[in-house]
Amino acid sequence: MLIDGKKVSADIKSEIAATVAQMVADGQKRPHLAAILVGHDGGSETYVANKVKACEACGFKSTLIRFEDDVTETELLEAIDRLNKDTDVDGFIVQLPLPRHINEQHIIEAIDYRKDVDGFHPVNVGRMSIGLPCFVSATPAGIMELLGRYDIPTRGARCVVLGRSNIVGKPVANLMMQKAKPGNATVTVCHSATPDIKEICREADIIIAALGSPGFVTADMVKPGAVIIDVGTTRVPDASRKNGYRLSGDVDFANVEPLCSHISPVPGGVGPMTIASLMKNTLLAARHEIYPAV
Repeated sequence: MLIDGKKVSADIKSEIAATVAQMVADGQKRPHLAAILVGHDGGSETYVANKVKACEACGFKSTLIRFEDDVTETELLEAIDRLNKDTDVDGFIVQLPLPRHINEQHIIEAIDYRKDVDGFHPVNVGRMSIGLPCFVSATPAGIMELLGRYDIPTRGARCVVLGRSNIVGKPVANLMMQKAKPGNATVTVCHSATPDIKEICREADIIIAALGSPGFVTADMVKPGAVIIDVGTTRVPDASRKNGYRLSGDVDFANVEPLCSHISPVPGGVGPMTIASLMKNTLLAARHEIYPAV
């Protein structure tokens, strides 16, 4: 079965819009999401534009703050400080990656963790790791939402996570281990230094591929009936496309799909869920459902 991230994402945004309409009818303010965008990276531009559209669909107020590539770290930190202090802004993100002369960790740590709807601040990461309420980073949260909404059994399942990034691999492995539904799985994390990856994957009930390596997961790595969540979104050249490229996942979809009980496509799988999860975090921030109002 195809896991339709577009449909689930649309459902979530509709649910959020209904909640926001009720909030406004009750005299509460609209949730407000702000985004800081540095430079003109094509992928970041598209992603931020999609976030602005999602805010409209959810009934949120949104603000986009732009800087050129030559912005200094001090200027960026000053902008973050202003957003931290702005009581009308419920949550905000700084779109990554940033130019090399800026220390991304300094930027992440400067964000008030109560407004950190990307879920990257060490306070939120730490709370997630021990199972406390927090803002969970958007892509792992989206993956868990898909597993839950498709009622995929995870309790006791063997789950292999391919990739150990701070943004996807580590947090999703942590979430899959926790005593929750979905969760409660037996998790193995594989990466570039892992020997016998094929053999490990062949034992998996669930494979979450987040390597950024197009077509890495092949049919000989997948056991019949496995669930595949493909997080990869790499641009590969494609002369037949108007823009000259296509998005490729980490899974050899054509050959792997016939083996699976469930599989997420690229595009249209995890990608739309990332933005839906960000919207959910913003609603949580606006309603102070994780951290009390200051």
